[in-house]
Amino acid sequence: MQQELKENEQKDFAHNWVSSSRFIWFCQVFLVLAFVLGGCYNLYTHRYKGHPEVNVPDNTLYNPKYK
Repeated sequence: MQQELKENEQKDFAHNWVSSSRFIWFCQVFLVLAFVLGGCYNLYTHRYKGHPEVNVPDNTLYNPKYK
């Protein structure tokens, strides 16, 4: 009975400190990577598309042109 409990403790996630900390570290790395890639994708999809063609009246220019 004691041997059986020891075997289950070695396989249990809560009792094995090394494998549980490794698993948590990989989860953290995955989450950080997912947030970085998601942020980059969001910035890429909402990027500035360029200068629009705007009609500016001649009388509002720096050197205005009057009729």
